[in-house]
Amino acid sequence: MSNMIWKIKTFEEFTVPELYAVLKARIDVFVIEQNCPYPDLDNYDQKAVHIWAEEEGQVLAYCRIFDKGIKYDETSIGRVLTTKLARGKSLGKQLIQYAVETIENRFHTSEIKISAQDYLLRFYSGFGFEDTGKKYLEDDIPHTEMIRK
Repeated sequence: MSNMIWKIKTFEEFTVPELYAVLKARIDVFVIEQNCPYPDLDNYDQKAVHIWAEEEGQVLAYCRIFDKGIKYDETSIGRVLTTKLARGKSLGKQLIQYAVETIENRFHTSEIKISAQDYLLRFYSGFGFEDTGKKYLEDDIPHTEMIRK
């Protein structure tokens, strides 16, 4: 991972190759790997701040964050992924750390709401997210709403 770089950009700041690489990573993980034909392009990317690690143009880890009042009353983190290539290298931890710091710095709050896939509840609790007890199926995958105060 020697040539890896982290990027934080608004939608307007994307280059076309960056946008393509990010969308490809999201489709590879969420649509193909998780076998979920769902509308990944949901018209929220334009309102998000995008955070990702890349190496030689390939996305390794990615998420998008939102200010208060866009997805929820609170700020939020979504579309969290690590690509197959990059798993097991603790990039997910770094990604969430950057996401939380970016929210605190840009949106001036530490209150964050997420919709977590259930197998990641322990992972997120390590960052101070708490299970709200609100559980639901999203695209046939069990999710839990979590909040960080």
